[in-house]
Amino acid sequence: MFDHVTELTHLVVRWVHLIAGIMWVGNSMLFNWIDRNLAKREGGNGPGHIGDIWMVHSGGFYQMEKKSLGPGEMPKALHWFKWQNGITWLSGMSLLVLIFYMGAKAMMVDPEVSSITPNGAVLLSAVSLPVAFAVYDLAWRSRIGKNVTLATIITCADVLVTSWVYFHYLSGRAAYVHVGVLLGTLMTGNVWMVIVPSQRELIAATLENREQDPAKGYQAKQRSVHNNYFTFPLLFIMLSGHFPSTYSHPKNWLILLILGLGSAGIRWCMNMRFDKPGWLFPAGTIFVSCLGIVYALFADKDLLGGGAPKRTTPVAFAEAADVIHRRCSPCHAAMPTDDTYRTAPNGVMYDTPEQIIAKASAIHERAVVLRNMPLANITKITPEERETLRAWFDQGAKGPQ
Repeated sequence: MFDHVTELTHLVVRWVHLIAGIMWVGNSMLFNWIDRNLAKREGGNGPGHIGDIWMVHSGGFYQMEKKSLGPGEMPKALHWFKWQNGITWLSGMSLLVLIFYMGAKAMMVDPEVSSITPNGAVLLSAVSLPVAFAVYDLAWRSRIGKNVTLATIITCADVLVTSWVYFHYLSGRAAYVHVGVLLGTLMTGNVWMVIVPSQRELIAATLENREQDPAKGYQAKQRSVHNNYFTFPLLFIMLSGHFPSTYSHPKNWLILLILGLGSAGIRWCMNMRFDKPGWLFPAGTIFVSCLGIVYALFADKDLLGGGAPKRTTPVAFAEAADVIHRRCSPCHAAMPTDDTYRTAPNGVMYDTPEQIIAKASAIHERAVVLRNMPLANITKITPEERETLRAWFDQGAKGPQ
């Protein structure tokens, strides 16, 4: 019963996170696009007219106008977009707790990376996120923020240093996820500590017949642009969890850096396309260059070496099965003996020869090529045992003779 409740909880939280995230990112992208396409009309609707745009969608024409309201001009109905972000971040943090904090021993700790304890890894995560946001927020609120170039350098340094800490102490998968959580936290902080307060003041000034403070509106727009550039790298990190070849690679930090910067660069080209018609070529160049570098890293056999002398002698099924039963079956069995899992992850079990042979390719990929199984090497598989599995697979992954 407990297992079913846990799985259902994970499902519901992931579902909420996905839906809220789509709504938040969709609205953010749409309003950013509208802002960059507004056209100021001669004799627009009143002195507050900034620009408008006509669009066609779902069988109808739509006109959207951006304007500044004078004191006392508040409309009767005002739509306010804010809860998509709050729900996205809260559900994301819930997943961080459910998956990584509660399973820190398997999900956050890797003895091959550092000797940090599960509790230490959780503490590192919990402390680093607010500290990183405080550094970023202070840079843009203080006098430094008036120098956009310097504040941008500090922001990049903040993200890179915090990411280095994650890759230095946490498992590859946890490091990737935490960089994503870091970006999401910066974005959420921007929404609730800068953008929403600015909107509240904007509304209050209009209702109280006061002049609006343009500086607050500028600051909110500035943070909104930051969020726009954080979006593509964050979306890549969300997808990377399905591709162990990224976070388990010996150069996982470099892959994330290349694809993260490349994603932000492509986002910049897309934003600039309204002012610079030739945007597609640099965007395509960034895309192809990033993929080329990452492909070269994936193809580098020296980086993916197993750390043990290559085995050339025959490997019987019994020998390979013994390694699998000792190092993999504590989790992947009908009745797991590992404390972390009460049921076999993804339903994968290695209790019988038929089950092992059916998953031979996956075993080779995860235990030999990517070397991200067992998780955090919790069962202490050795380089020699990985080489045994490699040789067995290369020799045809034969069953009992």
